[in-house]
Amino acid sequence: MSSKNPAGAVTEPLIHITKRKHLEWYQSWGIRLIAIVIALVICAIVTSVMTGLDPLSVYSTMFEGAFGTERKLWILGKEVSILLCISLALTPAFKMKFWNLGGEGQVLIGALVTAACMIYMKSLPQPLLILIMFLGAVVVGAIWAGIPAFFKAKWNTNETLFTLMMNYVATQLVAFFVIVWEVPKGSGNVGIINQSGNEGWLPVIGDYKYLLNILLVAMVTVGMYVYLKYSKHGYEIAVVGESKNTARYVGIKVGRVILRTLLLSGAICGFAGFLMVAGTDHTITTTLAGGRGFLGVMVAWLAQFNPLGMVLSSFLLGFLERGASEISAIYQLNHSFGDILTGIILFFIIGSEFFINYKVHFRGQAKEKPGAADPNEIQLH
Repeated sequence: MSSKNPAGAVTEPLIHITKRKHLEWYQSWGIRLIAIVIALVICAIVTSVMTGLDPLSVYSTMFEGAFGTERKLWILGKEVSILLCISLALTPAFKMKFWNLGGEGQVLIGALVTAACMIYMKSLPQPLLILIMFLGAVVVGAIWAGIPAFFKAKWNTNETLFTLMMNYVATQLVAFFVIVWEVPKGSGNVGIINQSGNEGWLPVIGDYKYLLNILLVAMVTVGMYVYLKYSKHGYEIAVVGESKNTARYVGIKVGRVILRTLLLSGAICGFAGFLMVAGTDHTITTTLAGGRGFLGVMVAWLAQFNPLGMVLSSFLLGFLERGASEISAIYQLNHSFGDILTGIILFFIIGSEFFINYKVHFRGQAKEKPGAADPNEIQLH
């Protein structure tokens, strides 16, 4: 509301905040780019004050940590592909406004089944063993996500708490079997599974160890984009996410959509666990997912749940993670310092979303449409 001065005249608010109706893609990415530049300046100041190091040298080290050698580049590709795969898995549920925070557990349970198949079925022919590992990881991952989905659809339980608790159950199951399978006994870890015969290991394309993983995740990315944008199921997910009542009114069976979507989400998380055990790590630990189940939420949100946009957001987060590790190792700094820089950059990127969605008008600035007050307008004095 406008206020009056002592003489009774109406004064204009100091700040108007109005919701943007439309912003071109290059404008929104321009705002994000400006936010990143400002974040880098702030990080440079923090680096100089806290460590006395040359910020340009620190940034150069971060770049070297991600792209310095061919090996580092492939490791970055591996990390980005796994993070992207988990982000894609979470996207349908979040687009439907089902807050699935159980990605961590769904990945772990898929990895656990993969490891079990590698240990107990290694005498099978390699193609058959890999097929069973894949199907087992996908099916169990789907079931793990389907349990909270069923309770949500049937009794409207709180999916956030339910999926979080499922994470703890999955972690403890992995912890139990790590002790059962530990090599040597008493070591507390499984070690590399089937290291001598490579039974259950995904094949290597040429000399590129992680190329198959990257190609498989690329296929999932394209498939998820087509599924969400052009399929009937994708349309139903979007409608349920906008309004469950509207979805019911137009004849969509909301409970069925919730269950179907979470089965898909869990299946892809299980697939990510399969890729980690069979394709990259070849072992199982309680920390195998490494927080990616939660980081994937940020990747999906930054890309506005667009699978193609997630390629960029997952690449950015992967680069920051590799860069933070490198500066910690090179400069003998606590790893927390790298996390501080990462946090500052992410803070500004997330903050830039406000300016993408809203426009700020200052007192005396011409308004686009003078006249009646905009119902989306916020006025600050």
